[in-house]
Amino acid sequence: MAWILITFLILLGGLIAPFGDLLGTKIGKARFSILKLRPKKTATIVTIITGGFISAISIGLLILVSEEFRQRLFVDIPFLQKTLDESKKALLPLQEERKRLEDKINNKEKELNKLKSDVKEFRSGNVVIKRGQTLFIGEVISNPNIKLDLGKIYNSADRYVQKIVIPSKKEIKNILLWRPSDINTIERVTEKEGNWIILIKAATNVLKGDNFVFVYPELLENQTIVSGGEVITSQILENKNSDFLNIKSTVTNLLKKTRDKIKSRGSIVNEINTRGDFIKKTGDYIKINQKNKYLLEVVSLRDSKTAEAIIVELNVTGL
Repeated sequence: MAWILITFLILLGGLIAPFGDLLGTKIGKARFSILKLRPKKTATIVTIITGGFISAISIGLLILVSEEFRQRLFVDIPFLQKTLDESKKALLPLQEERKRLEDKINNKEKELNKLKSDVKEFRSGNVVIKRGQTLFIGEVISNPNIKLDLGKIYNSADRYVQKIVIPSKKEIKNILLWRPSDINTIERVTEKEGNWIILIKAATNVLKGDNFVFVYPELLENQTIVSGGEVITSQILENKNSDFLNIKSTVTNLLKKTRDKIKSRGSIVNEINTRGDFIKKTGDYIKINQKNKYLLEVVSLRDSKTAEAIIVELNVTGL
């Protein structure tokens, strides 16, 4: 059927085309004019109209004769257009997700480049201060002369950092660079009633010999972390596990729990000061007092605040 239709359309086009050409020639010779056009242009228009007529007849015959063509033209094409529109709408969230992932990748690349730069500086052996390192710790108690007290802290921090970065320079100069907004924030907060700890931290890696050090503050309330005589942490040790290795493991774990606990309360100290050898004390007590279980307690020997050292001892009790 399809081949018959194609052959018919070819023959029809072949018959109408010469007719259109002949009609255009006749009109041209008759010097016939449409809309006051020149005869030659009129003949051209007639030829074009004849070509369009051929196309219209071809499409009409296809619609009339071919059910498949009608299906494609009136059903499939609108369906495909609708599907395309829906696909475009569904693609929008994916495009947004792609942009978000590209931004994330770009940020990670920047972080990686920064890390590479830091590693390069470390390898050079000239880094004396690391980014984020605490350079100075000061305590401030709110009072009418708070700005004067803050100025003393800033000057002390300047002198301390200069000895690290430019130790050979005798002249005292300000090498710490602050953001004015940070200074304003410190003054505004410390004017309130209270006791505060100021941590001055490095904003970038600093090389030996640098003339300036960019810093930023961290302001903490100076609160009591532990009280004297307070049991900070405790743990049970069974007699069957009282060999040296188990005692050492238990004491080590107990001290780790103690450090984690004081950190969670806001302490900024990194180590705990211990009075006596906890492992030896535990072992000696077990030798003298044979019990089934023993209670190990880490006890604070004094009141300690946010930036103060934590001093502890171990109490061992038989159960």
